[in-house]
Amino acid sequence: MMSQNMNLPTILVLLAVVAIVGAIVYKMIRDKKKGKSSCSCGCGGCPMSGTCHGAQGK
Repeated sequence: MMSQNMNLPTILVLLAVVAIVGAIVYKMIRDKKKGKSSCSCGCGGCPMSGTCHGAQGK
């Protein structure tokens, strides 16, 4: 019984990290579907804008 109580903080931290990473991935997928840039700076100054978006950027 004692070992289960000692693992509780580790499990809570793990769950918090998984929730944060899941929220970040969810937001990135949602932004990608909306056509937003991942860095939120736009593609105007990006040196890879021609290869990243192909015909859309032209």
